[in-house]
Amino acid sequence: MAETKYGKHVMKAPIGLGKGAQAPLLFFTGKTLGVNLGIVYVPILKPILMVDEPHAHDFDQFICFLGSDPNNIDNLDAEIELSLGEEGEKHVITTPSIVHIPKGLVHCPLNYKRVDKPVCHLDIFLAPEYTRKPKSK
Repeated sequence: MAETKYGKHVMKAPIGLGKGAQAPLLFFTGKTLGVNLGIVYVPILKPILMVDEPHAHDFDQFICFLGSDPNNIDNLDAEIELSLGEEGEKHVITTPSIVHIPKGLVHCPLNYKRVDKPVCHLDIFLAPEYTRKPKSK
């Protein structure tokens, strides 16, 4: 953005290809701005084991599973399995959902088992950068 009084607050979306990505994704961390926020938007086009290892974070996280049809946002058209807690309690997601992962909660695997239409995977984390702590054995 041009040098203006508030131009520093407007930035080009950081879109690119990530490791294992099915399509271009958006990955923003607030580290350069000094804010505790990160946003990762990943289009999911086909089944994928997105994260295989259980882990935790030192920050709260919100994972949003959203359909991609703007005329029918209530239709996810997918089946997603997400495990939560030390014991790996399995949750099956088949409708648009937002999952709150509190600081320290072990979660994953995250498995997109069925994807009939593209899914918008939106990960929001309340930290300047994304880090994982492996599940303690």
